[in-house]
Amino acid sequence: MSGISSTPRASATGWLTSLSIPPSVVLAFAVIALVIAWSLAPGLFTSQSPFNGVPADKLLAPGAEHWFGTDHLGRDLYTRVVYGTASSVRSALIAVTIAAVTGGLIGLLAGFFGGWVDIVFARLVDVLLAIPNFLLAVIVVTAIGFDTTNAAIATGISAVAVFARVMRSEVIKTRQATFVEASFLLGGSRWHILLRHVLPNASRSVFPLAVLQFGLSILVIASLAFLGYGDPPPASDWGLLISIGKDYLKWPWLVYAPAFVTIATVLSVNRISRWLRKTD
Repeated sequence: MSGISSTPRASATGWLTSLSIPPSVVLAFAVIALVIAWSLAPGLFTSQSPFNGVPADKLLAPGAEHWFGTDHLGRDLYTRVVYGTASSVRSALIAVTIAAVTGGLIGLLAGFFGGWVDIVFARLVDVLLAIPNFLLAVIVVTAIGFDTTNAAIATGISAVAVFARVMRSEVIKTRQATFVEASFLLGGSRWHILLRHVLPNASRSVFPLAVLQFGLSILVIASLAFLGYGDPPPASDWGLLISIGKDYLKWPWLVYAPAFVTIATVLSVNRISRWLRKTD
């Protein structure tokens, strides 16, 4: 009897273990939750203005009153980082949406229909992949204008090829599955099979990639803002804050604070993406 009763208990323990989330992933989710909260309701986390400073308080070191210190105009740096989160998150979401929708559609059609459709889209993807992502983003944002939204559009366009490649390979794999062939034999239309069977199954691998691309987009958009391709001051995009801070290296917290928040956000997103790929 003891041997029989121990089997369900062991399997239940294994099931619970399989559902456990590593502490590093929990920490990553906590960081992202804080960043999202900053972007949605910055006023709940600080009562100071991100644009108006106190000249007498300029270039103060981090302390109890100013957690990240103050800048050269006496503005609270923590407040500027918090208010700059909305722009960074919104821009990254725009970039990921453009890349996932456009690249996913290209990969879906190329992988499912094959033939000349696959050839045409494959050549387009090859052209995009031949140009480094950041260089392509710089070219696009230079062509359409300098601001954060355009930087997000440029970042999304530069990532289209990656999503197209992943979606195409997943569609080809799904199209060869038994249930898809059975649906063909039962008389299902190509569009019904594409939307009902192929798309839901092929897109599962795209979600972890989209999460990863969200972090990469934050990094690329911050880099573009650092180079002056984003919104001008007094905007408080993370990349712009780092760019302004580099002119005051005698007061290093002007660079360290926004850089640390950017790095922590990107690393957290990357950790969540790796965990999602393992659990998929």
